[in-house]
Amino acid sequence: MKYALRTLAFLSLCLASEVSAQEGLKVYISADLEGVVGVVTGDQLGPGGFEYGRFRQFMTNEVNAAIAAARDMGATEILVSDSHGNGENLLMEQLPPDIHLVRAWPRPLMMMEGIDDSFDAAIFIGYHASTANTEGVRAHTISSASLTAVRINGVDMMEASINAAIAGDFGVPVVMISGDDATIEEAQQIIGDMEGAVVKWNYGFHSARTIMPEASYALIGDRVRAALGRLDDFDPYVMEGPVELEIAFKNYMPAEVMAYLPNVDRVDAHTIRFVGQDMTEVSKFIAFTTRYSANITP
Repeated sequence: MKYALRTLAFLSLCLASEVSAQEGLKVYISADLEGVVGVVTGDQLGPGGFEYGRFRQFMTNEVNAAIAAARDMGATEILVSDSHGNGENLLMEQLPPDIHLVRAWPRPLMMMEGIDDSFDAAIFIGYHASTANTEGVRAHTISSASLTAVRINGVDMMEASINAAIAGDFGVPVVMISGDDATIEEAQQIIGDMEGAVVKWNYGFHSARTIMPEASYALIGDRVRAALGRLDDFDPYVMEGPVELEIAFKNYMPAEVMAYLPNVDRVDAHTIRFVGQDMTEVSKFIAFTTRYSANITP
C-alpha cells in the first residue's frame, strides 16, 4: 500500500506539471458510491452488504485522489459532500484535516448542500446513470425503489444533471465526473463538456468490467488536473426559470396525495408536476418529496 501511494504521488507530480495551476481555487466535491470502482451490486452499497466496509475505503480513496489533484492545481478550499445512502460513508478520519465535510440528511440542496457562488468548480465522484437510461450499473435517479422518472423542463434527468443545475444556480460549472461508461456519456450529453473518468464498463444493472482501485485513483487525479487546468472552458449548466419539475412514482398513491398540495398538479396516475422559480426551489421540493413522512422522528 505504501508503495502504491508513493507511486500515485509521483504520478500526480508528473501529471500536474503538464497543466497550468491556478492559485486560490475553491472546489466542491460531491461523492456517490454506485459509480466507484468495482461496485456492481448491493453487496458493496450499504451496511448490510458483505463488501461495504472495503468499498467505503475505495470511495474515500477516490475522493482523496480528487482532493490531492485539486490541490495540485491550486485549490485552497475544498468542501466534500457525502451523498450516498445514509450520507455517512466516507471515512472522515482519512480525509485531509483542513477540508469540510457534509454528512447525513435531510438537506435542502441534497447532494449539493453547501454550494454557493464562491466556488470555482464542482466535481462528481462515483456517480451513476439515470433511471431513464437502459444502460449503467445501478442506474437510477434519486430513488430506485420509488421513482421511475425525474424530468426538468422536459429533460429526463440523472442525479448528475440535477446537481449540475443546482450548481448552475450559483454560477458554478461541473468540470469532472467519474463513474461507469454509461454515466460519463449521459452526463456529457445532458450537461455538456466536462472531463470524465471511466472506472468501469457496464454489462448490465448488476455487472461490469472494472479497472483496479489504484488505477482508478490515478485516473481520477489525472482527470481532475486536466479539468482544473482548463477551467475557463466550462460553463455552468443553468436551468432558466420558471423551472418545471415532473416526478413519476412507481406507485399511484404518492402522486395522489402530493397532488393535494396547492402548488402541485397531477399529470397522470403516477406523475406530478411542480413549477419553481429556480433550481434551488426545485431542489427543496424534491428533498421534501423524497424525505417527508408523517412518522418522521424526532
